[in-house]
Amino acid sequence: MSSRPKKIGVIGLGNMGRGIAKNLIKTGNDVFVWDIKEPARKPYTKSATIVEPQEMSQKCAMIIFVVPGSPEIDAMMKGKNSMLAEPKRGLVLYDFTTSDPVYTKKLARRAVKKGVAYMDAGMTGGGAQGADKGTMTLMIGGDKRVFKRTSPMLAPVAKKLIYLGESGTGHTMKVVHNMITHANFFALSEAAHLGRRAGIDLADLIEVFNNGNARSFISERRFPDHILSETWDGRSRVYNLNKDVGMAIALADKLGATVNIGRDTYAYIQEAIKQGRAEDDFTRLYPDLEKLDRKKKKKRKQK
Repeated sequence: MSSRPKKIGVIGLGNMGRGIAKNLIKTGNDVFVWDIKEPARKPYTKSATIVEPQEMSQKCAMIIFVVPGSPEIDAMMKGKNSMLAEPKRGLVLYDFTTSDPVYTKKLARRAVKKGVAYMDAGMTGGGAQGADKGTMTLMIGGDKRVFKRTSPMLAPVAKKLIYLGESGTGHTMKVVHNMITHANFFALSEAAHLGRRAGIDLADLIEVFNNGNARSFISERRFPDHILSETWDGRSRVYNLNKDVGMAIALADKLGATVNIGRDTYAYIQEAIKQGRAEDDFTRLYPDLEKLDRKKKKKRKQK
């Protein structure tokens, strides 16, 4: 990156957006921020410029969306006062959400008509902690020339950038990635409950997994950091898991792919949603796993 500060915007200052904005500020960029919630904006009154999306689009070279999903971005890109009304020449929009790739392509086409590049960038690498540390991996789809031009501007927020292809490929990869991640969480949870019933301590079970072939990010980080510690602070809601796996299954249905393990994972999550736990940190599902087992409930009723 050149010594001249880059004008970069961040829209969405939640669990992920906070870390992204912090690292862009720390590396000397001229950062603009926005969130619909005033308490989320308040910490940036001195370190960044707080502006609404339309004004941000007129001043920034690049804007990163870290909002719940495509509908929120869609709303900001519509109407006379939208981000596409009078955008800065050469503006690049980076969509860091976990979104339906079909919707992503629709937004990209709309942006391109206004001379604005639209890139999709799925995030992975430690969740909110990775965003805080600037160590994420980004799965990127869109115009390759734009990717090459903007890569240096993304360096403060990610240690690894993987370009995958045309618009939508980054978000497709993210949907596939998250299905595996969430399935791993429930698979390990099942194994841990089985071990508990057989008299094996959870800490011992995790130690064995992490020194054997069953290790994964879930065993190496999620369980030690958020479950064994009893802090229950994975910083991702059950709502997010429901959205992620739901999109993966919808994509599989569209493409005719087999995702039986994904469907079993979705059944656990759907049961948690039915129990009113959409806003719970997902790590809190581990102690209650057996309460989410529909098959076990069905057997009890049959008895």
